[in-house]
Amino acid sequence: MGKLLYFGPAILWFFAGLPIQAYAQTATNSLHLNPAWLTLVHYQPDVFGSGFTSQADDPTFFLSEHGKTSPKAELNATLEAIQQPGEGNQHARCRFPARDAWLREQLNLPKKQIRCPDYEAWTGTLNTQSITLVFAASYLNSPSSMFGHTFLRLDPPQQDEKTSLLLANTISYAANAPDQDNELLFIYQGVFGGYPGTTTVQPYYEKIRLYSDIEHRDLWEYKLNLTKQEVDSMLAHAWEIQGRNFDYFFFDENCAYRLLALIDAARPGTELLEQVTTHAIPSDTVRWAVDKDLIASVHYRPSAATSVAYSLSNLPGGHQKLAAALANGDIAPNNEKVQSLNPKKKAKLLDATYDYVRYRSEADDWPTNIAAPLSHALLLERSKIDGVAPPILPPEPPVRDDQGHDTLRVSLSAGQLAHREFTQLTFRPAYHDVLDPPAGYRSGAQLQFFRLDARLYHDNDELQLEQLTGLEIRSLSPRNAFFSPLSWQVGFGGRRTDTGSKRVLTPYLEGGAGGSWSLGQGTQAFAIATADLEIDDDLRRGYDAAPGADIGLLHQSDYFSFSGGVKTKAWIVSGQHRQDQLYAKANWHIGREFSLFAEFTREDHYDRYQSTWQAGLHTYF
Repeated sequence: MGKLLYFGPAILWFFAGLPIQAYAQTATNSLHLNPAWLTLVHYQPDVFGSGFTSQADDPTFFLSEHGKTSPKAELNATLEAIQQPGEGNQHARCRFPARDAWLREQLNLPKKQIRCPDYEAWTGTLNTQSITLVFAASYLNSPSSMFGHTFLRLDPPQQDEKTSLLLANTISYAANAPDQDNELLFIYQGVFGGYPGTTTVQPYYEKIRLYSDIEHRDLWEYKLNLTKQEVDSMLAHAWEIQGRNFDYFFFDENCAYRLLALIDAARPGTELLEQVTTHAIPSDTVRWAVDKDLIASVHYRPSAATSVAYSLSNLPGGHQKLAAALANGDIAPNNEKVQSLNPKKKAKLLDATYDYVRYRSEADDWPTNIAAPLSHALLLERSKIDGVAPPILPPEPPVRDDQGHDTLRVSLSAGQLAHREFTQLTFRPAYHDVLDPPAGYRSGAQLQFFRLDARLYHDNDELQLEQLTGLEIRSLSPRNAFFSPLSWQVGFGGRRTDTGSKRVLTPYLEGGAGGSWSLGQGTQAFAIATADLEIDDDLRRGYDAAPGADIGLLHQSDYFSFSGGVKTKAWIVSGQHRQDQLYAKANWHIGREFSLFAEFTREDHYDRYQSTWQAGLHTYF
């Protein structure tokens, strides 16, 4: 005991004399593997081996030359840098405030204040008290927004809602694509990581104008229940990654994925990124945030198109014709047919027509010399009516986008092709087809990718790949007197095709465009002009092409969905033959987790009639 007492002061003196760096490094033997540190530097486990690689693709994001692949080297370099004397925008503490705060808390380092003018000005301008996760509904006419889009709104201290929204900013992550790239190139580059992705800050009113006023997209606002300290941590990490490149991948490392990382950084242990497997669909990521009890409240913000369509749909049929005539300039607001209406009906007519004209001038660039005088005349006539309230906003949909069916689907069915019986297994990672449960999805919209259909034929136990769908998009938007959207479809992959003597798997590309018209009660008729291209050595010239048509009906409801019609194609290169098909497909929905389905086709091809049917079960995960 005496020896221990004798050496005790010497030991204390020795450790007191150690530099802080040496002491801290002794304490960081395993700190580099802490999930919070891995999240802050965006490390992911390597597919092969036991190492890590950061998803950041910008050298300025690292303080160690080995930081891309070494969490320990990056932690040690950061620890050394944040303890260097000095201050100013280029100091490590100013460049990486989230890392600095976390390391000081973990190692109990002195929390000496430092001046960071740019960071202080940035956070001061944002003036953030709380954060809202915003989901913009899917929009098939934009490749980058087919699955929807998520971003974060930085909410200042509440005054009134309108003032707060004008002052609010947003954080979003998106592909930094050149303006001249067309949509096909964007899809290709986005799928294979050809674009850098960057985190940017924009005013919220600009997002509302883009998504709600122009792109017809409803917004769902999910206020996060983050504490003030967690809000500050998120902003600190957003500062660290703002303007720095992360390769953008359309299906996984996309807008939703990067925001999950920000939330994980704000609240360590949330582990939202752990939910991501093969893909990160924005609506799925919102669902995960809800499941993790991160949401304090939800607010629905209908788009301009939704509000206008709602106002017009509430007009009686005859008044809708009057509104169309007013908007098209066929009659003036002081026309006798308008003046004969009682004040309440007249006000509803003028309000709906004015909103429609304003929307078209904003979204479709109606000429100012047409829209402005017409809007003025409508407002002038409306000002003569007192005591009638303006139109109300559309009601919140009963099912939110994050409450729809899960996007991964596995299907098992039994069927028969001609006289050959088979069992079929289908795997579809994402997202939705028109016969899936429609609640929470756009009516008439279909988007599927990497769908695989495999069949086992019972007569010879032969396992065949029936179809591999790389991408399949269909948008059936009904036309009416006010809106004339184009219905269209496109798809590519590999499928079994009949050459006259055998069925072979051939690459294909197909597309089409046309129109659809609502018949009421969730039913619409459609007519699509189509074009198909197949490429295979078994075809006489190595490829074949066919113009054609698809005419049919689509019905969607919460309990039952149906599609049926006729298709015809005229193959004109290798075979000069017709292919005609009668088809019917039906799904019976059992909640949002299961659907029973049945399909039947009757085909006339190579002067040979052939029937195919199958029935089975869809399961959604």
